[in-house]
Amino acid sequence: MTTESFPGIATIPFQGPGAESPLAFRHYDPDRVVLGRRMEDQLRFAVCYWHGFAWGGADTFGDGTFQRPWLAPGDPMVRARQRTDAVLELLTKLGVQYFTFHDRDLAPEGETLRESSARLAAMADHLGAGMQRTGKKLLWGTANLFGHPRYAAGAATSPDPAVFACAAAQVRQALEVTHTLGGENYVLWGGREGYDTLLNTDLRRELDQLGRFLSLVVDHKHRIGFRGTLLIEPKPMEPTKHQYDFDAATVHAFLRRYGLERELKLNLEVNHATLAGHSFAHEVTYAIANDLFGSVDANRGDPQLGWDTDQFPADLEDMTLALHAILEAGGIGRGGFNFDAKLRRQSIDDEDLFLAHIGGMDTLALALLRAAALIEQRTLTDARTSRYADWEGPLGRSILAGEADLASLADRALDENLSPRPRSGKQELLENRLGRVLYG
Repeated sequence: MTTESFPGIATIPFQGPGAESPLAFRHYDPDRVVLGRRMEDQLRFAVCYWHGFAWGGADTFGDGTFQRPWLAPGDPMVRARQRTDAVLELLTKLGVQYFTFHDRDLAPEGETLRESSARLAAMADHLGAGMQRTGKKLLWGTANLFGHPRYAAGAATSPDPAVFACAAAQVRQALEVTHTLGGENYVLWGGREGYDTLLNTDLRRELDQLGRFLSLVVDHKHRIGFRGTLLIEPKPMEPTKHQYDFDAATVHAFLRRYGLERELKLNLEVNHATLAGHSFAHEVTYAIANDLFGSVDANRGDPQLGWDTDQFPADLEDMTLALHAILEAGGIGRGGFNFDAKLRRQSIDDEDLFLAHIGGMDTLALALLRAAALIEQRTLTDARTSRYADWEGPLGRSILAGEADLASLADRALDENLSPRPRSGKQELLENRLGRVLYG
């Protein structure tokens, strides 16, 4: 029998839009059917270990502010078990089915790579028992290939092949642990796979090393029989000046260069999209258009801060447009909405951890309802269909079918004296209609 980590907080109920209690859902009703599926199944929420439970609130200007029992000094393995028990308790009280982890957040770093491996194996057993007890599931696991000093110059892209080998050892075990625990995906985040300066960087060599590393991971996935999806998480910068997985399009080009486009998909993060100068809807839409969409890290940045602030999602329009694209494409699939988000350093109460997740879940639930309304009303679908209607006519079809070459098209334009006139894109009309669906 484990001791409660949050004894003053009960299971969070759904009370509807009129709820007055802050510890209640206003929009997230897991059993509500939206476009033929339960809301819980459409969203597949996940809680992450690292920001919520492994980060103590420290930043570059100050020490940690959170006073959690599992962050206190003491035997690191005892604290790791406390942390896992707290994660499972939060999941249970929130009614969330999935979680995600880095290997070093599940189990603490040891003095040697072998000791770190033994600790992870022990913690995987503890976590597996907790999953059996609570019925919780693993959305995805990953390896921390950026925290240890050995990775200062990258992991797969390091100038030292011994570092490459250490990274391989970590990923092998993290992938195998994910497989053993029934994980549905495995994520590869670039970490320090990038450069701080081109003065000492052989960019082509580093890209080749990264391509080789991913090929080895793919081979091992098939060797152990892991049926989950391998995901890459794009990020343009931080901790390096330039990351090799800059955005969805960059990763797409990289995968095609190394023949991996059929083996990996994308785990897209909201804050990473905005750091790359894109909207989140753009990254989702690009990934879907190229059959690369896999899963979502749900958070947001601050428009006045040019770094990865990882705040809990609160932008209804941003999430609605992304969900509209996801729903049109058939739904989230094996992915989910993982709260890769952290509290502000001043939010030190245990209750704040619950309030943050409640707010994020309600935002996404409301966005799901708004996206479903847009689809049911065909607000955007009909406008797009109408805009490209001429491509379904004889000229458009012949072009796309390859029946017309450049010369024949030029002759036709001249012979028929084609003089197409510009048509309104009706952007303002669509923005108005979107606003009515979002805000009434």
